[in-house]
Amino acid sequence: QSQPHRAEAVVSTQSTGDIVGFGDNDRGVSFTFGTNEVSKFLKRNNLSLIVRAHQVVEDGYQFFCKRKMVTLFSAPNYCGEFDNAAATLTVSKDLVCSFHIYKPKPVAIVPPSDGKKKK
Repeated sequence: QSQPHRAEAVVSTQSTGDIVGFGDNDRGVSFTFGTNEVSKFLKRNNLSLIVRAHQVVEDGYQFFCKRKMVTLFSAPNYCGEFDNAAATLTVSKDLVCSFHIYKPKPVAIVPPSDGKKKK
């Protein structure tokens, strides 16, 4: 199996503390990677944080790898199937990060119709 391009792998897949190096992803379209790969990528590129997206996280954002990487998700109530919040990230001129959270809207439960019209 070929090694993933490092930048692409760090940006496009989920990190987990159980993995050292790179591993296969259950979805078969990307790779998983360990905290050690995040640290190596940041050091090699003189960065302090990786911001990634396109994965549902309950609170709209979630830190990984000792706050060296954060996942943002910007679609609350994703596909009407999840009760997740969404978030956006603002980075100040001083590189201070702040999040704006968009809470999920309550989902209305509609009882099934019995087919009778109300008078």
